[in-house]
Amino acid sequence: LSLQDRTQPRAVSLCNVDKQNKAGYTAIMLTALAATRADNDMATIQQLLQLGDVNAKASQAGQTALMLAVSHGRQDMVRALLACAADVNLQDADGSTALMCACEHGHAEIARLLLATPACHVDLADHDGSTALSIALEAGQNDIAVMLYAHMNFAKPPSPVSDGCAPSPHMTPPGSRQSLARGV
Repeated sequence: LSLQDRTQPRAVSLCNVDKQNKAGYTAIMLTALAATRADNDMATIQQLLQLGDVNAKASQAGQTALMLAVSHGRQDMVRALLACAADVNLQDADGSTALMCACEHGHAEIARLLLATPACHVDLADHDGSTALSIALEAGQNDIAVMLYAHMNFAKPPSPVSDGCAPSPHMTPPGSRQSLARGV
């Protein structure tokens, strides 16, 4: 079955990409682990990701396709999943996030991709109280720890202005560094 063949809408509609196998994984989760060999492979994968729920959780451990791609170092799949609105903050059965997986496995470039997602909450904790930063430090991933620390302490909050203009100094939230400098 070719997902690229739009002349067969009935055949595509019979393909339930969200159905879990006996191990609890969906086609999208397994796709996150697949190797791409050609450009058209990624086009087919994009179509598959658009057909299903990229945020579905595996029945056993609650992992998402994004978590699987991250833990296996699949940077191309992480990009594809993020482009299809994969939620970076979903937590598995242990409370781990995709960012925590990147920290534990030492995938610095993937951690950078996740941090570039505006919705990424760096300060989430798992069920043991560990954060991405503490996991990176415990795993000896000092480069990632420095990146997380910098993101937590120096990243600019999203601007309330959406037209690309610089925010007015009067729009700075009370208690922020800028407002404290102004005495607000």
